Amino acid sequence: MIIKILILILFFAVMIGVGIACRKSATDVKGFVLGGRNVGSWLTAFAFGTSYFSAVIFVGYAGQFGWKYGLAATWIGIGNALIGSLLAWRILGRRTRLMSQHLQSATMPDFFGQRFRTPSLRVAASIIVFIFLIPYTASLYNGLSRLFGMAFGIDYIWCVVGMALLTGIYVLLGGYMATAVNDFIQGMIMLVGISAVVVSVLKGNGGFMESMISMSQITSEAEPELGGAFISFFGPQPLSLLGVILLTSLGTWGLPQMVGKFYAIKDEGAIRKGTVISTIFAFIVAGGCYFLGGFGRLYGNMIEYAPNGTPIYDSIIPSMLETLPDIMIGVVIILVLSASMSTLSSLVLTSGSTLTLDIIAPAVKSSGSGHMKEKSQLLCIRLLILFFIAVSSIIAIVQAKSSVTFIAQLMGISWGALAGAFLAPFLYGLYWKKTTPAAVWASFVCGILIMCGCMFCTFTGKMFINAFFTSPINAGVLAMLAGLLIVPLVSMFTRVRDKEKVDGMFECYNHRVTVNASTALEDSEA
Repeated sequence: MIIKILILILFFAVMIGVGIACRKSATDVKGFVLGGRNVGSWLTAFAFGTSYFSAVIFVGYAGQFGWKYGLAATWIGIGNALIGSLLAWRILGRRTRLMSQHLQSATMPDFFGQRFRTPSLRVAASIIVFIFLIPYTASLYNGLSRLFGMAFGIDYIWCVVGMALLTGIYVLLGGYMATAVNDFIQGMIMLVGISAVVVSVLKGNGGFMESMISMSQITSEAEPELGGAFISFFGPQPLSLLGVILLTSLGTWGLPQMVGKFYAIKDEGAIRKGTVISTIFAFIVAGGCYFLGGFGRLYGNMIEYAPNGTPIYDSIIPSMLETLPDIMIGVVIILVLSASMSTLSSLVLTSGSTLTLDIIAPAVKSSGSGHMKEKSQLLCIRLLILFFIAVSSIIAIVQAKSSVTFIAQLMGISWGALAGAFLAPFLYGLYWKKTTPAAVWASFVCGILIMCGCMFCTFTGKMFINAFFTSPINAGVLAMLAGLLIVPLVSMFTRVRDKEKVDGMFECYNHRVTVNASTALEDSEA
């Protein structure tokens, strides 16, 4: 117990120390929200990765999908690395950095407002961000409750309060730069921690081969005659597995707290290095989490079950860890704290800055009171961060006492709504001049309606469309794919606003730069 407490104290001290050290970079809005657009490859890559993977992944998703799909759940981690990290950096990174700097936008809603010359889009996007980031943030706390209860016997409420206070302190002190530096530290902890936990769990089951043999003897409830389903290449439910891969991988392309990392990239070198670092990070962390969860059925006699006999998925990973030595439990606690706090800091910074810069500041200006002063904007962002942390903490505590027991349920709804609304218009807006404001509105409405319909049916026990789309995961995939079809279709029948100005925006991609011969061959004609 002493060792675990000392590890926690050291961790808390480092986080707060970083916040204090980064105060100088948070004296203006640009520095507080974007780190002055001067963040290097390692910090940006780790900020992207740690915002991506939280306690929701480690405790909720790894437990739930490892139980459902067995070792095939590892494909989710591979998809997160290749689609959610590698392709996201390659397709979005450079263009996001160039276009956001050209438009002088610091948030995704501001991008929509300026790129499509429609201020109402900025307001609508800001409201969507604020509403749907709250349940996502609330879901982050849940992963800590069982682990802290197991290790320290601490009540869930105190876990929530402690995590919220610590995250709030260093975000309020140092802004984006403090978040990025702490994300790097937390990311290193996650890399070491997940590797150590996987090795320890396999060792506790007699090694890798013995664990595989034990898993091969477990049959699927859906097809009891199918032996070895949970060690098969695609698992017992390949189609459902594909839905999870798409939502958790392609969905990152439309999440404001993820895309926002590209706004702050320093230069081309940071993009190239960051792509590699972020992909490797995702392979280890996400791949390790889902691979670990794939062995969850070996602990079927230890986990908790609902009255109807359904496993309580959030209890699977904690049950796997109960048999580990105390020092390893201490490592796991820091691992999950790091994963949760890094994502929480990113979410609250995104929400606070979005509401201030995209709704409050423009409202002050339009009211005839003049521009909102820099200090006033900073104060407003900090107050909204506090408000956001408080609201999400209260929801997390209330949710823990209600019938919503799955971490993945809250995250799936939030992730699906944000990605369904934003992914298509953001992607097309970066690449296609003919994307219209009407198409963006159509994507917003379609994504939100699909996920609200799914959420209503989930909480009322009704079927949404059919049994397959009743899951928030599959409904989120439907929302994303619908947006990718709706935006070009609506754009073909509506008009672009201020075509000349749109052409001018895309000129930022044509600015000529000088590179080394190792990067590009010299044009012989020139």
